[in-house]
Amino acid sequence: MKQTFLVLFVLLVSYNAIAQIDTTSFPKERNEIRELMRNRKPDIQIDCKDFIAVGAKGDISFSHEAWQGVQSKEKIVFKSVRPVPGNEFIRIYDGNMAVVNFLINVQLEVDGRAVNMKVRRLEVFHKTISGWCRVAGQGTEIDEKLFPVKAN
Repeated sequence: MKQTFLVLFVLLVSYNAIAQIDTTSFPKERNEIRELMRNRKPDIQIDCKDFIAVGAKGDISFSHEAWQGVQSKEKIVFKSVRPVPGNEFIRIYDGNMAVVNFLINVQLEVDGRAVNMKVRRLEVFHKTISGWCRVAGQGTEIDEKLFPVKAN
């Protein structure tokens, strides 16, 4: 009985470990998300109408326009956003939902002052009839003095 339980436990743990690092299922959808993220342009909308974002101060915006309004109010101007290679993780669920975690180098201006930082982003995408759109996003600044970013 103990051996049977042990074998079942090992199989269950192995299955969960494999599911955590699934990089092969839904290859078409995975590539669509990768292309959407890598080819973002400021003038092209990627957010769904029901987009929700959590800002750096913990503030919540319930639309893309509200999110931009917060940035404008805080006098934030994005100068450059570059992904850090090897720090992008895409999980696709049922072919129509994607959860993406990635690390970016951000150069921005806050109230006229230059700021450089690394930000870990978590974004959720939904596939509609017209294509993929982002339904949620949140970023966390990485304090590299406390937690240096290591290459994966």
